[in-house]
Amino acid sequence: MIGEHRHGSAHVAQTLRKEYSMTELTGKRALVTGASRGIGAAIAVALAEKGADVAITYAHSADRAAKVVELIKSKGRAAVAIQADSADPIAIARSVDEAVKALGGLDILVNNAAIATYKDVADFTVDEIDALFAVNARSPILASQAAMPHLTAGGRVITIGSAGAERIVGPSTVYSMTKSALQSFTRGLARELGPRDITVNLVQPGSTNTEMNPAEGEFGDFQRALIPLGRYGEPEDVAAAVAFLASNAARQITGTILTVDGGTLT
Repeated sequence: MIGEHRHGSAHVAQTLRKEYSMTELTGKRALVTGASRGIGAAIAVALAEKGADVAITYAHSADRAAKVVELIKSKGRAAVAIQADSADPIAIARSVDEAVKALGGLDILVNNAAIATYKDVADFTVDEIDALFAVNARSPILASQAAMPHLTAGGRVITIGSAGAERIVGPSTVYSMTKSALQSFTRGLARELGPRDITVNLVQPGSTNTEMNPAEGEFGDFQRALIPLGRYGEPEDVAAAVAFLASNAARQITGTILTVDGGTLT
């Protein structure tokens, strides 16, 4: 009888933990930029699985964005896709306003939209440099500016950077520079928003299995050789880190850089 009681208690506790993990973001409203595929899509779905209603932005892939919206709705959450070019300041501000109207407010902003160009510094044109900085460094600032008036106590700003901000292993100097800028942005904005009980954090993925960097692609073996765990990350690994930082369990974490790269930096 004692053994059965303990087994029953453990089962109840496990069930309660599972139910809590599925509802810990209930009532929260999130905007994830650049979320029609890859890491952004995984983040949007992970937040929905935790109970949040989610708006996403996309630049060109309307069909893919629609599929992400349907997946979010299948979790029982409200969802909307908003076309917005993250290089366009007017589009960024509009997308935040549309997300707020569609969801009835905003509690979580995930700055995920990014582009990548890899080549030697000498080969970059001015337009290519400007494009990288516009999307990777400027858009998180502008989206955060637009979101700040709507965020209240307990709000979250989470930006997706890159482990490449702290190491250069190929022709990625300019790209890495745009990502390293997000470290200063995160630390500074955390100080500005801390008095409002809004946390600001940065997640830095390492090699992650997406269309842009497939695990079985041309450079897969080279990248795996740099990772102590010996495997690429999956978009869901990054999404799990974001979902944690969005939750109340992370309420005392701000100005922090969380690197999800299988130990590559160690």
